[in-house]
Amino acid sequence: MLSAGALLSFALFIGGAAGPLRINMTPSEPLGLWRVVALDRSTAVGDVVFICPPENGAMREARKRGYLRSGLCPGGVAPLIKTVIAVAGQQVASGASVSVDGRVVPSSGLAQRDGKGRSLSPFPSGVVPQGQVFLHSSFAGSYDSRYFGPLPVSGILGLAQEVLTYAP
Repeated sequence: MLSAGALLSFALFIGGAAGPLRINMTPSEPLGLWRVVALDRSTAVGDVVFICPPENGAMREARKRGYLRSGLCPGGVAPLIKTVIAVAGQQVASGASVSVDGRVVPSSGLAQRDGKGRSLSPFPSGVVPQGQVFLHSSFAGSYDSRYFGPLPVSGILGLAQEVLTYAP
């Protein structure tokens, strides 16, 4: 029985790393098995997506600080799983929390420091550029667009659909 469970776990891990299934091991969304569903329309506010962040200075620093896990995206990081809270043309404002088009986003408080006491810089307010999305997680310690800003929609792998998950 134990061997069968280990084999199933290994198969799910391999399938999650290489196929339409992904294993989320971060508290940004419920932990467990997720399916990547092809996105055959424009990204919309409220979509939960898997997205590969671009390989840039902010993401290299995030990787160095341990905010991002290893994976198959550019820069050797794993895809992020986040909720889209703003799309191109929407105004995002950063203060004590984040607001989109004047409406405060729940659970969007901005931290001044990470869990190790290192300084965090919030994304400055602005309009989400064409071809980009602003991402969020209600998990207080999430590293999301509150800090790195909008990401290109070209990095979206698909919608994230829960298969077998649990909230810790």
